[in-house]
Amino acid sequence: MTIPRWQGVLFDLDGTLVNSIPLIIASYDHALTSVLGQGRPEPEVRGWIGRTLTSVFEQEYPERAAELESTYIAWNRANAATMIGRYDGVHDLLVGLSDAQARFGVVTSKRRATAREALVLAGADDLVDVLAASEDTSEHKPLPAPLLHGAARLSVPAEGCAYVGDAVVDVQAAKAAGMTSIAVTWGAADAATLEAAAPDHLVHTAYELHDLLLGSAGSGGDTQAMG
Repeated sequence: MTIPRWQGVLFDLDGTLVNSIPLIIASYDHALTSVLGQGRPEPEVRGWIGRTLTSVFEQEYPERAAELESTYIAWNRANAATMIGRYDGVHDLLVGLSDAQARFGVVTSKRRATAREALVLAGADDLVDVLAASEDTSEHKPLPAPLLHGAARLSVPAEGCAYVGDAVVDVQAAKAAGMTSIAVTWGAADAATLEAAAPDHLVHTAYELHDLLLGSAGSGGDTQAMG
């Protein structure tokens, strides 16, 4: 029987398990242009991914934050079904974890309802039992509270967990929580940006991630260990 490398594995959602980055970027653009008449450059918007909408809008546009957030959410939910996609190999990875009786779950800055909807659209909802969403903690990534909450839900100590994400805030939150940080390059941030954040591991495909978490999947490549 395959023995998972870590006692528990926690995943970010957007850009890690589900291909929602185009939807997020378009949702930000819609909200900004509708409410303010002007968007922001895509690289800047990509840098916001992984944080809660509230924290982004309150920092960037405190006087219009509530209006921007509600406009974003309405457009995002209206377009999720046609814009959320799947990453090659992710479903097989989750099935492999389940078959190995691994303890795993999702820690996301999304609200629970929209996170579940994204999992359903990506065909992964039936594989994810533990879902820690933005409502569960008062502090959010890059602070460790959401990840520590997720570990508690798994009944696994933080030091026995790995956190997998596609953004710099994911790496920062994992380090702050005392977890192994695993960065994936198929989401919001590019490899150079993630490498600069010094994750413990940097992987480029879901098959490499399978190799790292569970052993060889028979179709992956080399996994890059940082440090």
